[in-house]
Order: sequence, then structure tokens, then C-alpha cells
Amino acid sequence: MLAPKKVKHRKWFRTDQIRGKAGRMTTLAFGSYGLKAMGAGWISSRQIEATRRVMTRYIHRGGKVWIRIFPDKPITSKSSEVPMGKGKGDVDHYVAVVRAGTIMFEMEGVPEEDAKQAFKLAAYKLPIKTKFIVK
Repeated sequence: MLAPKKVKHRKWFRTDQIRGKAGRMTTLAFGSYGLKAMGAGWISSRQIEATRRVMTRYIHRGGKVWIRIFPDKPITSKSSEVPMGKGKGDVDHYVAVVRAGTIMFEMEGVPEEDAKQAFKLAAYKLPIKTKFIVK
């Protein structure tokens, strides 16, 4: 699964609201087909990996898949039955912060129908609404 090798701060503040639309990564840059986020949210490294596996298996490892998002935000959690206080919990996993309009995945080298079906299967693995786009 994806995780940063090194971060400037080990534990970040937890902001619940993701405001606004994406200002960058809003157009296809590598492939002919893409999966665009229609809403905002956090996507964990496990969800990104599950999505990647579904897409590559459906296209039978033909063509090429680009992952345009990277999980760099650390999310902490305390273990069960720990009393309140006593500091912040340990880093549990990493998430990618995705705004509405971000192109998350791109694909090239497969027919349009195969790409559309692969992205449809991939969308089931994600916690936000998505849209299939063509260059």
C-alpha cells in the first residue's frame, strides 16, 4: 500500500471539512480515460490499492493505469479501552484528501468500453461519487 517515506510532521491536525473545488489535477494528463471525483472526501491507501487491483485485473494487465492521488495525510487513532487524555494516538493509516473535480485515476491502451467497465468496478471501492471522463 502507498505511504510516504518521510513526512515533515508525524501527526497532523484533523480537519473534517474539505472546502471548495479542486484547483489542480482537473484535466487528463496521461491517459485517454479518467475517473473524476464528484464529491470531496478522504481516500485511504487501502481503498486506492483495492481500486488499482480491480482495474488492472479487469483489463487483464493490458494498457496502463496511472494513480494521480497519493495518501500523505496521517490519521491517528487510540487503541481500544484507553482513557481520555494522555496525548494523541499513534499514526494508524494515511489518506489522500480529494476535492470535487480531481482526476484520481487515468487509463490508456484499452478500448473505451473496457475502460468504462473497469472504472465502474473501481468506483464501488471508493467512498465518494465518481464520473467516467474521456479526453
